[in-house]
Amino acid sequence: MDQNALDLALLLLRLTLGVTLALHGVAKYRGGIAGVGRWFEGEGLKPGLVHAHLAALSEIGFGLALAIGLLVPFSAMGFAGVMAVAGWVGHRKNGFFIIKDGWEYVFVLAAAASCLSLTGPGSWSVDNAFGTELSGIGWFMFTVFGAIASAVGLLGVCYRPSGD
Repeated sequence: MDQNALDLALLLLRLTLGVTLALHGVAKYRGGIAGVGRWFEGEGLKPGLVHAHLAALSEIGFGLALAIGLLVPFSAMGFAGVMAVAGWVGHRKNGFFIIKDGWEYVFVLAAAASCLSLTGPGSWSVDNAFGTELSGIGWFMFTVFGAIASAVGLLGVCYRPSGD
């Protein structure tokens, strides 16, 4: 396989996923974080404003870290954990398909980000520049189980839906 083609593919995937998530976090602030907080509160994440800030900052931070290829299993874990919470709180009751506001989109984003823990970020990344090698099945399992554990922990402590 052409290593440059693989590195370009990994770079484009990281940029697409990471910048998308980071911009989603920025949009929470640009659209009015207080409104996002009220929506979160209404969905059962309490206190809503705290969770709005945590979600926005997590999306920005994990998105940018993934985009530049920094500690990829950890940034992918944070990315997937945020998506797992979003899928559970905001989309699960609508079924799978995004056309009905289901959890399809957040699942695909989380799965794609997690898979970067299998391959690593490629040569064109911060991890490679520092000689950091964190990839393979073990790191993938770390990413997936860490994302699930963090989402379950947050939901167990802070998710109190009123009519669910």
